[in-house]
Amino acid sequence: MNPSALAYVTRGDIVESTHYGDVAVCNADGELLRQAGDAQRRCYFRSSGKPIQALTVVLSGAADRFEFTAQELAVCCASHYGSQIHTQTVAGILAKLGLDESALQCGVHPPADAAERDRLAREGKSPSPLHNNCSGKHAGMLAAAIAMGASVDDYLALDHPVQRSILHNNSLLTGLPESEFIIGVDGCGAPTIGLPIAAVARAYARLTSPEGLPTEVAEACRRICEAMAQAPEMVAGHGSFYTELLGEAGNQLTAKGGAEGLLACGLRDRGLGIAFKVSDGSGRAHRVVFMRILELLAADGVTVPALPEEWRQEEVINHHQLVVGGIMPAQFRLDRV
Repeated sequence: MNPSALAYVTRGDIVESTHYGDVAVCNADGELLRQAGDAQRRCYFRSSGKPIQALTVVLSGAADRFEFTAQELAVCCASHYGSQIHTQTVAGILAKLGLDESALQCGVHPPADAAERDRLAREGKSPSPLHNNCSGKHAGMLAAAIAMGASVDDYLALDHPVQRSILHNNSLLTGLPESEFIIGVDGCGAPTIGLPIAAVARAYARLTSPEGLPTEVAEACRRICEAMAQAPEMVAGHGSFYTELLGEAGNQLTAKGGAEGLLACGLRDRGLGIAFKVSDGSGRAHRVVFMRILELLAADGVTVPALPEEWRQEEVINHHQLVVGGIMPAQFRLDRV
């Protein structure tokens, strides 16, 4: 099946761009309920998988042993902006472990936070691994490695106990055997799994409605979701849709964007997971597409969070600060499966 048109970008009276993609809605029992395009199309979980990767931080005993705060647990799930609040929180985790930033194997890139980039430039400093948007995830993996009594030198290796635990938890939540995962390497060097978009939705349905999971896993899921709700600024950063979404409705949903246009969301305690992937890898239409999906689910009788109406459409603004177009959802449908 072909991808569905999900959003249009206009300029004046012309549709200048069209974003195509695929959508899946699943329940916690694993059933695919609705789709647009092809819900079985494969994608890599990328950063949308971070909350599930962070389950190992809790299940290994690391979160309790090192007395992680909600902020610290949330940054383990983050694609953060490299703001000082993020780098200081990750540095604080490492200090609890008796490590420093040299232990992080995530690599280095400039922070997304413009103020922090400017500060580094003014002070003649270069970005450090702490600024990497995945540094919190890596700090969590290091904490889990120590709690497991495993090496911290090769924690990214696929056969390392931390990565074995992460694969097991992904299998449990996605409902797929590990043999069906396609293993890739993420931008930060960690393993990432390729799987159908429907499996991503299923994982988030179970993450946010974990009653059918083993007791200790269910409790870890609730703890992760609550940490992201309590500290949404740690999950991305100021001005991010994902931080704003958790700030508005983190008590009702858990959502996380991923690279190459993926977004995953679970409606907490309602047994529904949503995932969609924009085919061209862009995330600029995520907000309006997500709002369209919620609108369609509400029309089908699902209770969805009340979110700002202005999120249904975005403005395209030029360098003179004039509104010259917009980003709006296509009128796609969610077909019953």
